[in-house]
Amino acid sequence: MTISKLDHFTIVTDSVAVTAEFYEYTLGLKRGPRPNFAVPGEWLYYEGDPVLHVVEQELLPSTGPLDHVAFRGTDLTGFIDRLKARGVSYDLRRLPEGGPSSGAWQLFFHGPNGARLEIHVAAGDALSLQG
Repeated sequence: MTISKLDHFTIVTDSVAVTAEFYEYTLGLKRGPRPNFAVPGEWLYYEGDPVLHVVEQELLPSTGPLDHVAFRGTDLTGFIDRLKARGVSYDLRRLPEGGPSSGAWQLFFHGPNGARLEIHVAAGDALSLQG
């Protein structure tokens, strides 16, 4: 069970279009494909990777402007075991179809200071948890 890199960060906003355009213009990021989430948003890419996720705030609980930071990881079961050993609550989700990483796992939890974190694990790395 390891993390291999920073995967993305998510910003919540009351104007997805304005926020996405700002980061396109100022940082040179490019809009690209996004899974079919129920919440409106945009994914912005750098060198082929979706590094910034922008989502509509009105449909989400208030988290401030930064919703979470995600790391790419392997061995989902190992991460869950570590969280359980510490008594840390978590939320395990699957990415919907319709974009890159379809079927990947998202393991969300909070650090001791309240920061929301995600471990993003490819679908093939977690087959033992299906069913």
